[in-house]
Amino acid sequence: MNWNPNWNWADLNLTVAAPEIVLLAGLFYVLLADLWTSDKNRYITHWMSIGVLLGAAFGQWAVWQDGAVSAFEGMYVADGLSQLTKIAVYLGTAALFVYAKPYNQMRGIYKGEFYTLALFAVSGMSVMISANHFLSAYLGLELLSLALYAMIAFRRDSVVASEAALKYFVLGALASGLLLYGISMVYGATGTLQFDQIITLSQAGAVNGWLLKLGVLFIVAAVAFKFGAVPFHMWVPDVYQGAPTSVAAFAGSVPKIAATVFAFRILVTGFALQKGDWQVMFAILAVLSLLVGNLAAIMQTDIKRMFAFSTVSHMGFILLAFLGSVIGVQAAVYYALAYALMALAGFGVLMLLSRDNHECTELSHLAGLNQRNAWYAFVMLLVMFSMAGIPPLMGFYAKFAVLKALITASPYAWTLPVAVFAVVMSLVGAFYYLRVVKIMYFDEKSDDAPIESEGFAKLLLSANALLLLVWGMAPDRLMTWIELAVKHTGLSIGG
Repeated sequence: MNWNPNWNWADLNLTVAAPEIVLLAGLFYVLLADLWTSDKNRYITHWMSIGVLLGAAFGQWAVWQDGAVSAFEGMYVADGLSQLTKIAVYLGTAALFVYAKPYNQMRGIYKGEFYTLALFAVSGMSVMISANHFLSAYLGLELLSLALYAMIAFRRDSVVASEAALKYFVLGALASGLLLYGISMVYGATGTLQFDQIITLSQAGAVNGWLLKLGVLFIVAAVAFKFGAVPFHMWVPDVYQGAPTSVAAFAGSVPKIAATVFAFRILVTGFALQKGDWQVMFAILAVLSLLVGNLAAIMQTDIKRMFAFSTVSHMGFILLAFLGSVIGVQAAVYYALAYALMALAGFGVLMLLSRDNHECTELSHLAGLNQRNAWYAFVMLLVMFSMAGIPPLMGFYAKFAVLKALITASPYAWTLPVAVFAVVMSLVGAFYYLRVVKIMYFDEKSDDAPIESEGFAKLLLSANALLLLVWGMAPDRLMTWIELAVKHTGLSIGG
């Protein structure tokens, strides 16, 4: 980026960055307030953090732009896609804070650091979502990753959590190195790191084609790591199992939305002319993820590891969506939003069932849940049916939208066999989801302890689960919002 002698403060266009400004200002207030807050008054930090997220969501709504607006000398972009997904990230994280409060209290991790680290991670996701330059994209990614490393190791007395954090850190450092290596090749091939300039130079033929292809290869590997796609999925089951359930719920939900938009920014925006290369790589990664994720999930008795491998298979569906054109991108965003809702509700139930000296991790811990609390069993049933892709739930329409985009919009002849393979893998995946339902409704209960929950958390969790049913039966409104959001990126993604 060259120095502009006529630069002035107005060029920053701070208005469109209002959500990030509100988020960071609120984060500093939470940090300061937490210094003088005792453990018995930790609810102040809790509600302040939720207020910051709601304030950021309102700030995004207040400065909503109908088109694409850039800021910070083109390094930041505000468009329909970034605005919609940021609001989803803010509201999803706020819901997680509500679910996690009783769980964290029982485990001695009801600390201000949990909230501040999560808010730093959300800040990183916001930067990733609005990045229009490799530098801002990398900074956002690292801010998210560094916060997650610390959150996973939050229980310092847990050897399993420390091991999971160390594995994630080592593999994350490797992925960051791959990304930086790829970025350096892209810069060598094009002379710029700005996404829209890369495609402009590619159209003009003013790039080193082979060096650019090699850079795309390394960048796709780094993106696949953030998705947890095979063969870059090694960290996913260990992190889900080793981290506290509240942290696993955070790591396994809203960051998937940010990763989807991150992939869109880099690959669809910057490397549209190289899509013949990265789409083939995405297809291979997706097929492997569907195969390994579903087959490995069948063998799990630890429900958090089962969720981890099912996440790998779901990310395979999102990668498949990128093989389509405009409707493929729309399907990918819809799937990411649906998965975040499913993961939040599923982990929410696990946190409710966990209590002092008892962690709900094994499938057997769900035995007879219907006898203990019929409503929470129904909530988990909605989550399992939605993840399995059973109509009329949101997960069914998400998979249907991906398959429709794959068959109708993909330019490749081999996408039909891939779509059939995805359907077969969905049927395989239905086995382990329905096994959870069978355990909840037909096995004898293994625990008579009452399930206690705060009224507001129960209400929010119920709304979360019912959204899976409502948006599954009537997906048109949400899909219309996504269509408008993608349209307002100002890009032509067809062809």
